[in-house]
Amino acid sequence: MNIIILNSSSEPIYEQIIKQIKNYIFDGTLREGELLPSIRSLAKELGISVITTKRAYEELERENFIETVPGRGSYVAVQNKELLREKKIKVIEDKLLEAIDESKAVNLSVEDLKEMLEVLYEDNK
Repeated sequence: MNIIILNSSSEPIYEQIIKQIKNYIFDGTLREGELLPSIRSLAKELGISVITTKRAYEELERENFIETVPGRGSYVAVQNKELLREKKIKVIEDKLLEAIDESKAVNLSVEDLKEMLEVLYEDNK
């Protein structure tokens, strides 16, 4: 698992960790039952506070992406494939809503936005 922290990002470090671990779960890089690095070892590897890493793991556990077994570590939780898909769709919807808000701010028509999406989709195959 390769987590990259961008100090130049406006996104808090713990959220960067959460987002990347979720993406690894969504794309199958991290599989159900797989052991994650310990909080301390991940903090050391990333050169960040243990508290920051702990906060990321706690949030992932709260959202049922990981399970922590005292004395044994944190593991990728068993995921309902349909629920995982729905969570990813929700992320996409949120990003599309943000794009819609931005397009309205510059008076971009829905037709122009659709065309832009189609072009970007085709270019990204």
